[in-house]
Amino acid sequence: MRMMRKWTIVAWLLGAVVTGAAIAADWPQWGGSDCRNLVSSEKNLPATFDPDKGRSGTGGNVKWVRKTGNATYGNPTVADGRVYVGTDDASLSDDDRLKRTRGGMVQCFDETTGKPLWKLVIPKRTGLPKEIHYGHQHLGTCSSPTVQGDSVYVVTGAAEVLCLDARGLANGNDGPYQDESQYIAGRGKPIKLAPTDGDIVWRFDLIDQAGSRPHDVASCSVVLHGDYLYTSTSNGVDGPHKKVVAPDAPAMIVLDKRTGRYVARETEGISSRLWHAQWCSPSVGDVGGKALVFLGGGDGILYAFEALTGKPAGSGAPAALKTVWRYDCNPQNYRYRKGKEIPYYEGDKRKKWSTNKHDGKFIGPSQIIGTPVLYKNRIYVAIGQDPMHGRGKGMLHCVDPTKKGDITKSGCIWTYDGLDRSMATVSIAGGLLYISDVAGQLHCLDADTGKLKWVYETDTETWGGALLADGKAYLCTKKYLYIFAQGPKIKLLGKVRLGSSIYSTPIAANGVLYVASQRELWAVSAKP
Repeated sequence: MRMMRKWTIVAWLLGAVVTGAAIAADWPQWGGSDCRNLVSSEKNLPATFDPDKGRSGTGGNVKWVRKTGNATYGNPTVADGRVYVGTDDASLSDDDRLKRTRGGMVQCFDETTGKPLWKLVIPKRTGLPKEIHYGHQHLGTCSSPTVQGDSVYVVTGAAEVLCLDARGLANGNDGPYQDESQYIAGRGKPIKLAPTDGDIVWRFDLIDQAGSRPHDVASCSVVLHGDYLYTSTSNGVDGPHKKVVAPDAPAMIVLDKRTGRYVARETEGISSRLWHAQWCSPSVGDVGGKALVFLGGGDGILYAFEALTGKPAGSGAPAALKTVWRYDCNPQNYRYRKGKEIPYYEGDKRKKWSTNKHDGKFIGPSQIIGTPVLYKNRIYVAIGQDPMHGRGKGMLHCVDPTKKGDITKSGCIWTYDGLDRSMATVSIAGGLLYISDVAGQLHCLDADTGKLKWVYETDTETWGGALLADGKAYLCTKKYLYIFAQGPKIKLLGKVRLGSSIYSTPIAANGVLYVASQRELWAVSAKP
C-alpha cells in the first residue's frame, strides 16, 4: 500500500508537470504558429497593470521593462528562455564602439530577468540605385524574429534575410558567415566584437540576390515549413509612386533554412501588378492533407501555393512554386467606377487630386498587408493600405481553401465590409473572430457566418491585431493598450497608457504578457 501510494504521488506529479508544460508555451514566431491565428493558451494573465510602478521597480504586475529605442514596429517572440525583438538603433548611445547607423537592430533579452543578452546592429543600406525609394530605414527591423532550435530568422531593415545564432557570439562565431566585425560597423572601421554582439550564420540579400526593389522599408516575418523558409520580398514602386521598379522580381521567395540558398519563387507576376509594396507575411496550413502556403499580394489578390517537400535540390535556377488557387479580395466596385479602373492613389488623401475625404467612406482598391489565417479549414484575411494614405472602406473575407484555380466566386463563404482599411491579422477563438482596422475600431464577428456581434470605437490609429488569451482580448492602439473580455457582448476590462505609441500586437508566453511600445518592451504577469 505504501509503494502504491508512492507511485500514485509520482504519477500525479508527472501529470502536473506534463499538464503545466502543455499550458505554458513559447511564442517562437509571428502569430505563435504557422497558421498565424493570434490566440494563446496561456492562463492567469493580467487584466491591467501599473506602468509607473513597473518603471520604478515596485511591481504593479510588471515583471520587467526594458528600453529598446525610439521605434519598435515588430512584435516580440519568445523561445527557449530568450525574448527577441526588432527595433531601431536609438539605444546605441551606451556603445562607444558605434555611432547610430540608422539601420536598426535585433535585440535579445533573458526571458526571466529581462537582462540584455546580445544585439545585432543593422547598418544603413547605402549605394542603392536612385530609382529605389528606400528612405525609411530609420524605422529599424520591422519583422518578428522566427526561432527554431538555435536559429533565429529575421528580415532586416537593410532588405536582407538573416539566420542568427540564438546565443549570439557568447558561444563563438558559428556558421559560414564570419564578417560580423565589418557588417556591424557598416562603412566604418571594423569593430572589435564582443560576446554581446549578434552572430550571423548566413545572409541573403533581397536586392542583390533576388532582384527586389523594396519600397519604404523591408517588412515580413518569415514562416518555416520543413527545410524551407518563405518570405515576401518587399518589392515595390518608385519614389513618385508611378511604376514598379522591378516588375519581374518575385513577390515571395523560398530559401533553404540551413544555408540560405535561393530555392524557389512565385511566378504569378504579382510584382507587375503591385500598387505599393509586397509586405504581407505568409502563413502555412494543411488543407486536404496537403501543406499550402498562403500569401496576400500587393495586388490585392490572395494566393495559395503548394509547399515544397523533400530535400532542397542541387544548384540551379530557383524553381517555380505551383499555384493552387487565387482569390481577388477587391470586389468589382472597389476596382471599377462607371466602367473605368479606379486609380489606387486616388485613395491616398495626401495626393492633391485625391477624392478621399479621410472619413472612411472612400471606395477603391486596396492591397493585403495583414497575414492570412487558416482556421477550421477556412482562410480569413482583410484588405488595407499604408496608414499614411488615410481612411477608406476595407473588407474582410472568409474563403474556402479547398478549391482550385480562380476561386473569387466559388471560394467566397462570406464577406464583411463594415470595417475601415486594415493592416491587422484576425484572431479567432470560441467561434468569435476579432479584427481591428486602422481607424481604431475593434470588430467582433461570428467566425462561421460573418454576422457582426459588436464594434468598439477606440478612435485611435491602430496597426496591429488583437491577441486572445486567458478569456481576454488585448489590443494595442497608438495611445493605449486595451483589455477586453472575450465574448459576444462588449466588456472593457481596462486600458493602459505606456508612455509612447504602440504599433505592435501583444503576445503571451509562459504565463507572461509581452507588449512592445515604441520605446520599451514590457513583460507583465498577473502577479508582481
